[in-house]
Amino acid sequence: MQRVLDYLKQNESRSIQELCDYVRFPSVSAQPQHRSDLRACAEWVVKHCQAIGLQAELCATKGHPIVVARTPRAKAQGARRPHFVVYGHYDVQPPEPFDLWKSPPFEPRIEGRSLFGRGASDNKGQNLAHLKAVEAYLKTGTELPCDLTFVIEGEEEVGSSSLEEFLKERRADLLCDAIIISDTGMPTPKHPALTYALRGIAAFQVTLHGPSRDLHSGIFGGSVDNPAMALCQLLGKLRDKNGRVTIPGFYDEVAPLSAYERKQFARLPFKEAEYRKFLGVPALFGERGFTPIEQRSARPTFEINGLTSGYQGEGSKTIVPAWARAKITVRLVPNQKPARIIRLLRQHLKKLCPPSVRIEIKSGHGAEAYLVSPTGPQAQAALRALKLAFGCEPVLLREGGSIPIVNDFKKILRADALLVGLALPDDNAHSPNEKFDLDCFAKGQLMSAHLWQELSRGG
Repeated sequence: MQRVLDYLKQNESRSIQELCDYVRFPSVSAQPQHRSDLRACAEWVVKHCQAIGLQAELCATKGHPIVVARTPRAKAQGARRPHFVVYGHYDVQPPEPFDLWKSPPFEPRIEGRSLFGRGASDNKGQNLAHLKAVEAYLKTGTELPCDLTFVIEGEEEVGSSSLEEFLKERRADLLCDAIIISDTGMPTPKHPALTYALRGIAAFQVTLHGPSRDLHSGIFGGSVDNPAMALCQLLGKLRDKNGRVTIPGFYDEVAPLSAYERKQFARLPFKEAEYRKFLGVPALFGERGFTPIEQRSARPTFEINGLTSGYQGEGSKTIVPAWARAKITVRLVPNQKPARIIRLLRQHLKKLCPPSVRIEIKSGHGAEAYLVSPTGPQAQAALRALKLAFGCEPVLLREGGSIPIVNDFKKILRADALLVGLALPDDNAHSPNEKFDLDCFAKGQLMSAHLWQELSRGG
C-alpha cells in the first residue's frame, strides 16, 4: 500500500497537468454546438483509462456516449471478490456569462493551490482523482482487493436521460456491492464529508383562471375576483407562522432525526451571522425547532419558485388579469413519496380554491429522497478512508438538493451509493470562475486509494 501512496505523491505534478488537459475540452452538454467536443472529451477519457491499464470502451447512447472502464479481473480464488462501480461525468455546465470570468473558462489557470476552469470541480477533477488512485495500484503492481468498474457519462448536467436505459442494458456487468460517487462536497478541507442522505423533489404548476380576457380594472374591478390576488391568498394559507407546511398529511411519513444525526450536525462548522450575511438576508427563517443546517438538509420544504400574472412591462396598465400562475417545488425527505405528496397538494389546493376562479394543476418532475445508514459498515468504511486521507475526523452530511441518478442506481443495481465529495463551498460549481482545490485533488486520490482497502476489508 505504501508504494501506492508514494506513487501518487511522486506523480502529483503530472496528475495536475492531465487534469488541465481534461478541463480544456468544452464539453457543454446543454449546447448542441459542442456535440463534437463531448465526443472528443469522451475519447480522451477512454484513451487515458487505457493508458493507465484499464479495459475501457466508448458506449454509444441516444445522446452523448458513456465511458466504461474496468480494472483487469483477477482469477477467481475461492470467495467472490467485491465489485464496486465508480460514477462520474465528463460533461459540464455552460460557462456563460463569459464577462464574469477572470480567465477563459476552458483555458485552465492555476493560482496558488486552485485550478480555475469550467468542470474543474464539477466533475472532472473529482472523477479523475479516482482514476489516479487506481493508476497508482496498477502501475506499482499492487493488487487491488476488489474489482472496479468506472461509469463516466456525458449527460449529467442535462438530466442523465440515457443513463437509466444504459444501466438496464448493462445490469449484469454492473451488479455491484456499492456505487461510489464524488460529485458532492465538504464544508472545509478540515471537514471531509460523507453525504449519506439527499432530499427528493416534487415539482408542479398552479394556474388560477379568472375572466376570459384581461379586464379594465376601473370598469370591471370589484365585480370579479382578481386571479393574482386569489392565488396569493391561496398560497399564503400553505405555510404557518412557525414555518410548517399546512397541507394535511404532509409530515405523516417524515422520520425524526436520530440523536446520533443531530449530534453529528452539531459538529459541522456553522456561524449563523456569517450564513445570514452570505445569503444577504436581514434575518433567517425556517421551521421552528430545527437548526438552519437541519432546516436546509433534513426537513421537507414548500418553495414558490416563480409567480406570474398580468402586465410586467414598464409603467402601469390598469387591468384585472385573466390568470395567475405559480411554479412550485417541494423538497422531500426519506419516506416521503412524490406521487403521494402531489396528490395531497392537489386535494388541498382544490379545497382552498374559491369558486370565483378555476384552478389548473400540472405535475412536473419528481424524485424520491435517498438515505444510506450512516452507521452501516460501508458508510463507516468510507469515513475511515476519509480520515486516513485528510488526517482529521470526517463529518456526516445530509444534502438539501436532489441527485435523481442515485435512485436509478439503487433501483436498477440494488446497491447503495456512497457520496464522498471533494468540492468546497467556494468552488463556484455552475458559476463563473469555477475552481478545484488542488489539495483536495491530492487528498481525494489518497482517499480513493484507502477506500478500496477499507470497503473490501470491513464494508
